[in-house]
Amino acid sequence: MCGICGQINYTSKAPVSLKMLARMCEVMSYRGPDDEGYFQDNWAGLGHRRLSIIDIEGGHQPMANEDGSCWLVFNGEIYNFPEIRARLEKSGHRFQTRSDTEAVLHLYEERGAECVTELRGMFAFALWDKQKRRLLLARDRLGQKPLVYTVTPDGLAFASEIKALLQNPCIPREPNLEALHYYLTYQYIPSPHTAFSGIYKLPPAHILIYEAGEVTVQRYWKLEFVYQKMSVEEYKQGILDHLMEATKIRLMSEVPLGAFISGGIDSSAVVAAMNQINSKPVKTFAVGFEEGDFNELPYARIIAERFHTEHHEYMVKPNALEVLPKLVWYYNEPFADPSALPTYYVSQLARREVTVALVGDGGDEAFAGYQRYLADKLAAYYQRLPRILREQLIERVAAMIPKQLPEGSFLSKVRRNLEAFSEPYHKRYLRLICSFGKQERETFYSEEFWNQVKRTDPEGFLKELKSSAPAPDFLGQALWVDIMSYLPDDLLVKVDIASMSNSLETRSPFLDHKFMEFAATIPGELKLKGSTGKYIFRQALAGLLPPQILHRKKAGFSVPVSAWFRGELKEFAYRILLDKQTLARGYFRPNSLKNMLEEHVSGYRDHGQRLWALIWLELWHRSFIDRLGEYHG
Repeated sequence: MCGICGQINYTSKAPVSLKMLARMCEVMSYRGPDDEGYFQDNWAGLGHRRLSIIDIEGGHQPMANEDGSCWLVFNGEIYNFPEIRARLEKSGHRFQTRSDTEAVLHLYEERGAECVTELRGMFAFALWDKQKRRLLLARDRLGQKPLVYTVTPDGLAFASEIKALLQNPCIPREPNLEALHYYLTYQYIPSPHTAFSGIYKLPPAHILIYEAGEVTVQRYWKLEFVYQKMSVEEYKQGILDHLMEATKIRLMSEVPLGAFISGGIDSSAVVAAMNQINSKPVKTFAVGFEEGDFNELPYARIIAERFHTEHHEYMVKPNALEVLPKLVWYYNEPFADPSALPTYYVSQLARREVTVALVGDGGDEAFAGYQRYLADKLAAYYQRLPRILREQLIERVAAMIPKQLPEGSFLSKVRRNLEAFSEPYHKRYLRLICSFGKQERETFYSEEFWNQVKRTDPEGFLKELKSSAPAPDFLGQALWVDIMSYLPDDLLVKVDIASMSNSLETRSPFLDHKFMEFAATIPGELKLKGSTGKYIFRQALAGLLPPQILHRKKAGFSVPVSAWFRGELKEFAYRILLDKQTLARGYFRPNSLKNMLEEHVSGYRDHGQRLWALIWLELWHRSFIDRLGEYHG
């Protein structure tokens, strides 16, 4: 894994400053603590920080082809590079290193920008073609590796992280209010938006070409849901074959490897596969909480004992939130997924022993593991009921349930689901996952902020995604929406930043695009059978995993922030959110903030997730907009 950056000053033709490139690299040095390098070609410049995994001695970057006409900075791993290299050598290409980076360079010589279609792995790279004066930026199919860019008065700048771009004083630090509106809705900022005006994420499965001062962005891959007619046994064997093969190629490394383990079915399946492939015990890493309902360690231990792993654990306590200002700095943008905290700590734990860790990300999106897919299925049944039955019976029952109930209570969940059943997909999805619903935003936002963002429609983002889904059924369309939004812009951002901030590389077999493409051929009724999610996946793993893991309900990587904000962290929440500096932003009504805190502390309502989102937003402002740096005091 690495950090990459660069500038192409096509407009001004001003030479790129090596000092600027060095500052851009230094600010994300944790992405590549082992090496750094720079390339300057008058008004083009590239920078690179390296975490050495493959060809430790020979993989220095930026890297050039044989005649020096193309230069590349690369972040990621190409798992099929040995096959690509062998074919290119037969065609006469001469290789100077054993690195996958050089294979990309020679493949570009053969195929130009279409080279990305042959790459199997996770990557973000920038290739400068000196002869054509063309910059090619590319990002992997599922968005495992980040890449951001901006158009400047001089030309174009890019980097692995936003904070690297901000080292250029010509790039303004202005909040993107529409993106913050998305953030408060979804808890993350969807691509191509960022929290900064004028800075954009290159979406997954896209390339960007910058040539003659023009920016062209285009998609090169799209997951298609085309169901095949195969037997259940054939599907089960296909799942196992793809799991083993995708895991095996991800064990390619010249440094120690391990695995994150939560006790869930996905990470357990990865450890099981590693155990079959490796002759040595797998090193496993897990985190837990003192609060029993949130503690996954007993289930992680079941897997550790089953496969005789070399197991390591860490207990996360409320005082762990002291690391939040540092996390805000690492994440570059507001990011409201509380599981970023334990993911950071398990990465820190793993880095003491290994440099690469395998993870289970992508399994829920491939095989329908989230409870919201069941809610969608029930909603479809509900909407087929006669209208009179819906109005006279079910909707009346929902209306009888008091609205002022603790949000985590059984009755509040029943009411929320019944209310959502009658709504279209995008509204139902938002009701189930968003921090601030439309009605809450209108009453919680200040009048000025609301007037600035009310023309932005967060629901429209989901509606457009679903309408473009290449799937014949409702479940496939729902999976497509998550694969295009929640997976790359929440889950994979979380894991990339949490791991790379500890100089740790993570790899997920489920995110292999060939594995994803196979999963997309499996009919929805085999993924969600009755009320059982991941049905066919569980069936395939019946001979590998113990029943306690195989038949567990989906738990998620939950964090007890609600309890913390009523206890040890109550004063912290009050101090940050009611501070004069916070209120002066003008985003929210002061009384609404105060009421939210009081309702939560009293136990009247559960606002834990919202408080986390608001605290992160304020600390982000202090760090990046107010320029107070990594620590805010």
